[in-house]
Amino acid sequence: EISACLVGSEMCIRDRYLQICAILNIKMFKSLSYSIIFTLIDQTSKWFILEKLHLDVIGYYDVYSPFLSFKIGWNTGINFGLFAESHELMRWVLIIISIGICLFLLRWSRKLTGNFSPILVGLVIGGAIGNVIDRIRFGAVIDFLNLSCCGIQNPYIFNIADIFVFIGLLPLILFSERFQKDT
Repeated sequence: EISACLVGSEMCIRDRYLQICAILNIKMFKSLSYSIIFTLIDQTSKWFILEKLHLDVIGYYDVYSPFLSFKIGWNTGINFGLFAESHELMRWVLIIISIGICLFLLRWSRKLTGNFSPILVGLVIGGAIGNVIDRIRFGAVIDFLNLSCCGIQNPYIFNIADIFVFIGLLPLILFSERFQKDT
């Protein structure tokens, strides 16, 4: 096995890939792979907002007025700032709950059918892990997207991870029976 890895790294990579697939199950592996991609996209967007645009310093950036603007927000709670004034303990409770839900979804993905289900599960897990990373690094989730329309000013801000969770979760909930294997 070692000589095969030394002679042809392509063979070694393929063998390792097959070993991982056998352990995880192909649906779990695909879901995990997509979640890594979506987490990287989310974290890259937040890196850009903080390190290149310096939104934490300027606070506001008009992208496409009046429809899209960037506004910095540090959400210590959950959606719409619920539990934002909670104790530091709540931060770690939310991290543990998020990781638990991600592990449940990853395990559940083994039972799903269709080529689209790993993408949907990957979206939810990737978005949740992106927000978990923020909570660990900063003590809060970085929100920066603000969409408004038709003269109505939207007071809420969100991030790419929130979009991923919503886009992945909605079809998983609405069409869950279509994604379930018959047992």
